[in-house]
Amino acid sequence: MKKFLFDLFPLILFFAAYKFADLYVATGVAMAASLAQVAWLRIRGKAIEATHWIGLAVIMVFGGATLWLHSDVFIKWKPTVLYWLFAVVLLGARLLMGRNLMRSLMGRQIDLPGAIWDKLNITWILFFLACGVLNLYVAFSGQFTEEQWVSFKAFGQTGLMIVFVIAQSIWLGRHIRPAEAAGDDKAKD
Repeated sequence: MKKFLFDLFPLILFFAAYKFADLYVATGVAMAASLAQVAWLRIRGKAIEATHWIGLAVIMVFGGATLWLHSDVFIKWKPTVLYWLFAVVLLGARLLMGRNLMRSLMGRQIDLPGAIWDKLNITWILFFLACGVLNLYVAFSGQFTEEQWVSFKAFGQTGLMIVFVIAQSIWLGRHIRPAEAAGDDKAKD
């Protein structure tokens, strides 16, 4: 739970800053919080995950463009770009390098048949693609206000992620293998 809240730190501060100021102040706060997050990990000697580096790069580029050009379009595109980037990395690793990154990330915690790892990878790719499309709809369809988009970004997409992870955990629970069956499939990979 502590790591989950730490990872949400920039988003929580973005939302709070928006409520007290505006989108541009909130963007600057999110940029500073993301930078502070990575710096904190570095100072503490902890591993900085690829997702932190990617998130920092994307917020700096899209947040910087938002502030420099004083246009909310860039910050509204940021979640979509981040989600689609994750989808491309998952897909690219599988197609170009033959690596299933979901297995690389979670393989030490659970043991699953190879086909299930592939399905898990695909579900995450589809989830990230759908989240990106949904963000664009809320941000640019004209059906929602800026304030509604900020709330959706902070709570809606976070809620969707939590529901997705819970549903995925239930599904994975049906496929986890006993320890003695694990060696058979690992020899194939």
